[in-house]
Amino acid sequence: MSVRQISVFLENKPGTLAQLTDALAAAGVNMRALSLAETNDFGIARIIADDTVAAMTVLRDAGMIATLTPVLAYAIPNEAGGLNKLLAVFNDAGVNIVYMYSCLSARDNSEAVMIFRTADPEASEAALAARGLLSISQEEL
Repeated sequence: MSVRQISVFLENKPGTLAQLTDALAAAGVNMRALSLAETNDFGIARIIADDTVAAMTVLRDAGMIATLTPVLAYAIPNEAGGLNKLLAVFNDAGVNIVYMYSCLSARDNSEAVMIFRTADPEASEAALAARGLLSISQEEL
């Protein structure tokens, strides 16, 4: 079960990230996870929101370019080696990670949540489930 990530393309200049967060805050949309990547000319904000539909509507109404991308979320223990153990299962399953980032767990403060973009989320999730890994749903985040 993949999670819906919102990717927003932002011009790389002062204030554009604040415009994004202003729009979401005014609409009462909570960001569960956020990652920001940049180049010289633009940035990409990757967001997991508590209400994806509302977030997409608000962002598009604000004139921002936003797309949805399926990503996978997995909990790891908040301890040394937790990520390494998870990545070993990815490696064993032959899953290639395009990018990843983390967020806090809403379920339990003894764990963190890693968000993964893979080339084929459905096949990746099936391969990982066959090795005993269960992904986290959008609602659990």
